[in-house]
Amino acid sequence: MRSEKVMAGMSGGVDSSVCASLLIDGGYSVAGVTLDLWGKDSTASPEAEEAEKVCKNLGIPHYVFEMREDFAGAVIDDFINEYINGATPNPCIVCNRKIKFGKMLEYAENAGYSKIATGHYAVVKKDGSGRYLLSKAADRAKDQTYVLYSLTQEQLSSVVFPLGGLTKAQVREIAESKGFSNAHKPDSQDICFVPDGDYAAFIEKYTGKISAPGEFTDINGCPIGKHNGLIRYTVGQRKGLGISLGKPAYVVAKDTASNRVVLGDEEQLFYRRVLVRNVNLIPFDRLEGDMRVTAKLRYRHNEQPARIIPDENGVIVEFDEPQRAPSPGQSAVFYDGDTVVGGGIIVKGI
Repeated sequence: MRSEKVMAGMSGGVDSSVCASLLIDGGYSVAGVTLDLWGKDSTASPEAEEAEKVCKNLGIPHYVFEMREDFAGAVIDDFINEYINGATPNPCIVCNRKIKFGKMLEYAENAGYSKIATGHYAVVKKDGSGRYLLSKAADRAKDQTYVLYSLTQEQLSSVVFPLGGLTKAQVREIAESKGFSNAHKPDSQDICFVPDGDYAAFIEKYTGKISAPGEFTDINGCPIGKHNGLIRYTVGQRKGLGISLGKPAYVVAKDTASNRVVLGDEEQLFYRRVLVRNVNLIPFDRLEGDMRVTAKLRYRHNEQPARIIPDENGVIVEFDEPQRAPSPGQSAVFYDGDTVVGGGIIVKGI
């Protein structure tokens, strides 16, 4: 019997390297692939070179898939458009659904591989009806289900997450035992195409357009100062506003139509109810009624008790306690214990 063919995404980091190694140990026929998504020129990236080195160590083929145009259209353009329109998007979520588990899966299937695998910390299970579920990883500190909530049933059925039952410390131990040079390589913390974290500078350079200055206003619309361009501010921000009002001031809203940034007190950032659109549900296709869940509004946000309520515009998340700064463009993700119920894009607090 031929072993199942799996294509492992290889970023050059320790997680994806151990992912490929565990697949081999599990009896899969494995090839490594590095996605060429972003860079200054067409030369091989350090990540691709490191991944190729690991694949040689493991004795498996390594490929580089050039996806710069796909990535620019699906991820970068979306990121820029959302920012310009006043939102604060999470491009990693878009990349996962459309590129890593979208285009990469297409490439793999066309090359004769039945599944893809990545070094994400998450678990895929099947329920009694044969539906695929997404569950939290054993290492709660590294769990990445928040950025995977948008995966479809088709994608989940074709994905393997070998690291789901391991801690980060165990992954590094395995890498060390295999002699991987990246065993102690630090984790990447930034968006790959904005490594310095200066989103505004990136957007202005990429588009060739300067974000126009405008007015700071209070919540009543009264002008109280000048801002340096809408894309330089996010809901909840306090530092770096460049304005002194004699008391702490926070960005409570952004008005793209009038190019205004609304400042207010911190208590004006709190909402119990949050409207969410573009909802993806995993255990079922439709939310037929109210459901108790825990929910988080950002990747590093602690889950909070809530209920989700069907709405003609998506889903309303009603928290037991008011939550700070639900930011339009970010994602709200819902859980039932360890299982991801789903999630969607935050429209606004209501």
